[in-house]
Amino acid sequence: MDSHSPLCQIIAHRIITSPQKRITFAEYMDMVLYHPEYGYYSSDAIKIGFRGSDFFTSASLGADFGELLAKQLYQMWEILDKPIHFDLVEMGAGQGILASHILNYIKQEYPDFFTAVKYIIVEKSQSLKQEQQQRLQDFPVDWCNLEEIPSKSINGCFFSNELVDAFPVHQFTLAAGELREIYVTIGQQSEEENSALPLFIEIIGEPSTPQLGEYFKLVGIDLSQNTYENGYRSEINLAALNWLGIVADCLERGYVLTIDYGYPAHRYYNPRRSQGTLQCYYQHRHHDNPYINIGQQDITAHVDFTALSSWGERCGLKNMGWTQQGLFLMALGIGERLAALSSQQQPISQLLQRREGLHQLINPGGLGNFGVLVQSQGLTEQEASQPLQGLVVPE
Repeated sequence: MDSHSPLCQIIAHRIITSPQKRITFAEYMDMVLYHPEYGYYSSDAIKIGFRGSDFFTSASLGADFGELLAKQLYQMWEILDKPIHFDLVEMGAGQGILASHILNYIKQEYPDFFTAVKYIIVEKSQSLKQEQQQRLQDFPVDWCNLEEIPSKSINGCFFSNELVDAFPVHQFTLAAGELREIYVTIGQQSEEENSALPLFIEIIGEPSTPQLGEYFKLVGIDLSQNTYENGYRSEINLAALNWLGIVADCLERGYVLTIDYGYPAHRYYNPRRSQGTLQCYYQHRHHDNPYINIGQQDITAHVDFTALSSWGERCGLKNMGWTQQGLFLMALGIGERLAALSSQQQPISQLLQRREGLHQLINPGGLGNFGVLVQSQGLTEQEASQPLQGLVVPE
């Protein structure tokens, strides 16, 4: 398999030097994806796009997704009475494609809004940051780490598209009705394998933190019910709660917009979803083995939107609404864009490609089923009562 040897050795060293000769899966996933030199998101291994890539995002399908998102951001600015300065903070901006679509559209369609916008990108990956800076060199964009943003300094909107699914998750299983955590350690290889790379295997132990048990109280799930079978396993994204807490602290007044694939907790932890949602993406194919192609493949888990909603309330965020991406984009006018294609003077191949892209954005079996969560903070009662266009159910 196509694993990155130096990264494997670094992970092995971390395991060997840890007190119990094991690390949590969250720690393993963090190193695999975000090691500053060899991690998937830190190296040239990452491939985002459409053809020949590990995965593609909504922004990869053309400018429509970013342009419709820009319409929603403009309405947020209007609701807040068009302040002179309005922060747009994109967290995890990939190759900068979505940012370029949003900024281009705002500049063309809303010049007064463009003057007010301060666009900030929060990006951990240095390689992606360099690509973003190249693509966005004609726009005034700032880059920073989330921890560098001062408390209560943002007036505008924090937003992300397919960010939270890549946060490192803890994995757990149920054994005799008890919550147990899945750890990663080093196994013995057979003589036939005789690989120079360490063999990573899973072992089960007590939870590494009481937060794992507390998480299910937060989302209203009782794992002690006899509907959960022995061996049931899934994931817990504590990193998402930490992230949202920081975002809430940074936001003085405005919105948090989170777009990702996921479920409410009652669907996420359905007893019939007995093996969780962890997926690996390698060369546009997906599988469920995170211990191969180390440093060369993406690893994701679905987002628990109940956790984000409930934890956000504890952090002072008000829930404005949750919907599916297909409905969100329909409310913002994607249907009109589809209808207008028939009257456009373009080569038929380009029209068909754009039509296919628009359909994929709202396909209920794919991107259209993504969740869209909007939260707010610091709004007046009158401002909070104004419905956001993307959350109004199309008739």
